[in-house]
Amino acid sequence: MSSWLFGARLSMQQHTAAKVDSPRASTTEGPPARWAMLTALGVVFGDLGTSPLYTLQTVVQATGGQFTPQSALGILSLIVWTLIITISVKYCLFVMRADNRGEGGILALMSLIGANGFAPGVKILTGMGLLGAALIYGDGVITPAISVLSALEGVNVVSSTFKPFVMPCAVFILICLFAAQRYGTEKIGRTFGPVMLIWFITIAILGAMGIARHPGVLAALDPRHAVRFMAHSGGVGFLVLGGVFLCITGGEALYADMGHFGKAPIRWSWYAVVLPALLLSYAGQTAFLMEKGSVTGNPFFQIAPSWSIYPLVVLATVATIIASQAIITGSFSMTRQAMQLGWLPGVAIRQTSDRVYGQIYVPVVNWLLMTATVATTIAFGSSDRLAGAYGTAVSTTMLLTTCLLYKAMRDVWRWPMMIASAVTAVFLFVDGSFFLANLLKIADGGWLPLSFAAALFVIMITWRTGVDAIHASLTQAPEIADRFLADLKAGIIPRVEGTTVFLTRSARTVSRLIMDHAKFVGVLPRNAIALGVVFENTPRISGAACTVVEHLGEGLWHLVARFGFFEIPDLKLALSRAPGLDVAIDINAANFVGARDLVVHKADGAVMSRWRLSLFAFLYRNSAKVVDRFNLPPANVVEIAREIEI
Repeated sequence: MSSWLFGARLSMQQHTAAKVDSPRASTTEGPPARWAMLTALGVVFGDLGTSPLYTLQTVVQATGGQFTPQSALGILSLIVWTLIITISVKYCLFVMRADNRGEGGILALMSLIGANGFAPGVKILTGMGLLGAALIYGDGVITPAISVLSALEGVNVVSSTFKPFVMPCAVFILICLFAAQRYGTEKIGRTFGPVMLIWFITIAILGAMGIARHPGVLAALDPRHAVRFMAHSGGVGFLVLGGVFLCITGGEALYADMGHFGKAPIRWSWYAVVLPALLLSYAGQTAFLMEKGSVTGNPFFQIAPSWSIYPLVVLATVATIIASQAIITGSFSMTRQAMQLGWLPGVAIRQTSDRVYGQIYVPVVNWLLMTATVATTIAFGSSDRLAGAYGTAVSTTMLLTTCLLYKAMRDVWRWPMMIASAVTAVFLFVDGSFFLANLLKIADGGWLPLSFAAALFVIMITWRTGVDAIHASLTQAPEIADRFLADLKAGIIPRVEGTTVFLTRSARTVSRLIMDHAKFVGVLPRNAIALGVVFENTPRISGAACTVVEHLGEGLWHLVARFGFFEIPDLKLALSRAPGLDVAIDINAANFVGARDLVVHKADGAVMSRWRLSLFAFLYRNSAKVVDRFNLPPANVVEIAREIEI
């Protein structure tokens, strides 16, 4: 668990108390059951569904565009069995089973296995989870760029006239996409499912047309073709493997979005619609490769009739915008998880829908992603060049997910070591092969998402280390608290009418913040409530959110409010429902006091180097304020600034 200082800093605009009226009120209401599969198509499978736009194009580039019937069948067999083993089996059957009270994602998995800190037994697992989360952000920079570019480049099949305008148009679309985030995506989200259904039907028809011309391509269902190709292709095979991996980018979305739709709609959408459409599309493109033998450009658009190119480009562009929207929304959700688990500083978060919990807007994340994505689009200029940067982050995240999954098999599911090891070994072989293949891309652009993820990983570790150091620095000796209580009972400390809630991160009987307030102001309110806010390692909790830890007398209370790391905290509502709290206390008229500490370097025994301390001080100074963290009225909030040495 983590205290509120560990990052629970939310700014929920236009969010009334009624919306968090129950422990489950902040969850996604979701669409009716009959629409759940259709909606999942639009949100969950945008990235996976648009991968046929660039996967075989990357393979063509890796092979130099030369194919024999045997090599084409081997490549298709690799794609088919990658989709089956990694998505159909690993994610749909195993990873999605590792839900944290219905929620998914690598951070939720990290919490599920109890890895959320620097304890010796879980430090490595925590590092894996944080690195995996950071890498997903790196993927979020590349996905919109390569998706939109690959869709617009379809016009080059008909004419090269528009080629100079592809990149500027992609930049314009991306800027518009990010700029629209502030308005929320609830309304446009309703059209995502039907549009993606049309997309899957379209690519399935195009693929079936290719298969009809060359039905021998169906032999690729035999995995021996994949084995033979890898055995006889040498170094080229490894390059091809890096391209084949692109067919499963977006697989993490199945797990990350599980809490919004549930397991069943996602699984049924995959098995009934997405998987068949992808297999048909890849088979149709491969049939074209077998027929031509020598290919340049993107086979996805080349298998389409010439009259359909422009409508197909429009449809592909819309589909890639949907895919980009999914990764942006996922980045927002993961930021909230990381904040409330204590790994990122607080930033302002806006709830853009009064019905759907997952509809949020995180301005700082949105603009940072936009800047990085647009800069990447301009720097690389084309999807084939971006393919070199794509895949390194995703393959590493999938490898780390498998490692954490083994821990869940053993400790959560209580599987015997032999079974857990055997299943994990299969997944590690596949994930490890793709990881090694994608390492070859580092020089061609793979360094970009890895560098982005490394910087974010350092920020996460630095933030948590600094917060722990502040917590230790503020811990006072018990005798100081005893002396304060004695002065209070003796009437030495003047009292005034009113109620003040002191937001504290201390588990001590008397918060240092209360003592500092009495020292600086000279008086103490008649009712002084020390309130600790704790975010549990579970997404949501049930029952009373606020409990009385102790009533010390003299109007001095110690309470703790608990929330799940996926919940929207409303402190006034939680306090008003705290069992055991004096009913005469009017919470609606209460003032709130929080700390605004100034971090400085300790002369001796500093816990961090100077550059990391400077980074932490910058993050701490610019994190969201108390008034924004818990939906508190600004007129009733006071912050006390203190100098803290760490």
